[in-house]
Amino acid sequence: AANLLPLQSQPSSFLLSKSVSRTVPCRRDAAGAVIKMSAPSMEERKACWGARDEYWKCLDENMEDAFRCQKLRCSFESRCPQQWVKYFDKRRDFLKYKEQLQAGKYEPPGTTEKS
Repeated sequence: AANLLPLQSQPSSFLLSKSVSRTVPCRRDAAGAVIKMSAPSMEERKACWGARDEYWKCLDENMEDAFRCQKLRCSFESRCPQQWVKYFDKRRDFLKYKEQLQAGKYEPPGTTEKS
């Protein structure tokens, strides 16, 4: 039997832990049939990448304060396929981690230096 539960009834495992993100396992039409999504066109990809870059720039300029970048986050999510948003979020986290490691500034969570 197909899983036709409304979004509110979906298990929380389908929701991302990120701030404004929202995901569902697949898109369905009013009759419950899965909507097949085509690959984004070059124009759509460029719009997605531009929205991602603007959002990331906002985060950089606002010390990772997602609240100040909400409008750009919504623009990013509306212009990019959901899987891309998820991938780009993970990629940014990795790039920030790598940057801290290379600069020698990474501290594992839960460790603080006592004076």
